Amino acid sequence: MNIQLVPLHYVYLAFIVLIIAVMIRRRDTTIICVAGIMTIGLLATESLTGSVSGIFNSFIYAVKELISTIFIISIIVAMSRVLIRTGINEVMVAPLTRFIRSPQVAFWGIGLIMMVVSFFFWPSPAVALVGAVLLPVAVRVGLPPIGAAIAMNLFGHGIALSGDFIIQGAPKLTADAAGLPVSSVITASIPLVIVMGVVSTFTAFWILRKEMQANHTNTLRNPVTGELHVNPTASTSAPETTPPSIEQQPLPFIWKRVFALLIPLLFAVDVILMFVLNLQGGDATALIGGTAVLILIAVTLVAHRHTGPEETTSYLIEGFQFGFKVFGPVIPIAAFFYLGDSAITELFNNPLPDGSHGIVNDLGVALAGLVPLNDSIGAITLTLTGAVTGMDGSGFSGISLVGSIATMFADTASSAATLTALGQVAAIWVGGGTLIPWALIPAAAICGVSPFELARRNLKPVLLGLTVTTILAIFLL
Repeated sequence: MNIQLVPLHYVYLAFIVLIIAVMIRRRDTTIICVAGIMTIGLLATESLTGSVSGIFNSFIYAVKELISTIFIISIIVAMSRVLIRTGINEVMVAPLTRFIRSPQVAFWGIGLIMMVVSFFFWPSPAVALVGAVLLPVAVRVGLPPIGAAIAMNLFGHGIALSGDFIIQGAPKLTADAAGLPVSSVITASIPLVIVMGVVSTFTAFWILRKEMQANHTNTLRNPVTGELHVNPTASTSAPETTPPSIEQQPLPFIWKRVFALLIPLLFAVDVILMFVLNLQGGDATALIGGTAVLILIAVTLVAHRHTGPEETTSYLIEGFQFGFKVFGPVIPIAAFFYLGDSAITELFNNPLPDGSHGIVNDLGVALAGLVPLNDSIGAITLTLTGAVTGMDGSGFSGISLVGSIATMFADTASSAATLTALGQVAAIWVGGGTLIPWALIPAAAICGVSPFELARRNLKPVLLGLTVTTILAIFLL
């Protein structure tokens, strides 16, 4: 599999390294991403006007790719605002407080529920379901919003999506590319997914618990008044993107009880319909979003009565303001990384050589061609290749490639299945929504935390998990 690398590939790789370095320093990457888009546009079109136009067009492309996520987050936020304002949220989550009584139980409970729902419907609609219901309970018992986001992210976009044992979209793509039965890839992936999940989630929880203990130590209580005073030198998490608290809107308790029962019931019906009608991905998200709009309208009309139509619009405006505020910083960086996949062909009239599968996938193939063919090097290479192809934030765009590369390193069908599963796990954990900021926006937005902060928190657990999983794969080969 010979791929010709051209200057576009090297320039793109240089900007990736620069962006990662800037992210590690926790500085904003917008200007660098714009510079990268313009430079790639200049090389692709050999025209200054073409490269300048490419900046705007790449932003439009990124928005089109992200619009369904922007909408579902905005609508869920709008719905949650009216539920909080009317007090329905308090009544709705009250029964759950009997079971979720500590931050530890909240972390593992949210994570496991997220994982189970994601196995059946994929993580995007699962985030909306789990976050809307369980986040208020988790925060009430002391779990920081960033902790809830980490749990939903690692268990949903990590464990559930990388295994994809029920829907089997990911293993089918990798198995077809490797020329293997889907069942063999699924079987080979089970120990890898388990080890990756255990290492990453326990590491994330251990780091989170240490931070919570440190924050608790730095919280001082006045022995006379009983007031809490936070030590100004104590470390704090990244600023949250949740809007300020909303004024309460009085609602008779009977209506609170009615809606507290009706809303979970409607979402439960959605889950049943997803299963019966085989709705997945975007279709499942659309069903959740439509249901949330109807709930928003119904609650607002009952709570505000004569001003209900106007208040409905106000809640929607607030939701969309929140959504675009959250996604605003992400669009430039997403626009740059989308150029690594199909966007460059659409925006710049296919400047890559014949046989190219996109900049990122070409770099993955080139990486595989630089190393000797043996089991240990093969496992490391598949992990790196999967991670590189996941840099576009999709997770799925490069997993066919890792299946093809796995066959180059494999001596037997069993080792091919293990290598294929390893590449699949690496690609989806990196690109499917645990490390690439715009891919993990759903969990970050629902929990009201910065996606860049969430990606930073996930970095150590995920990298440690990938390291341990790769070592396991070497022993399994």
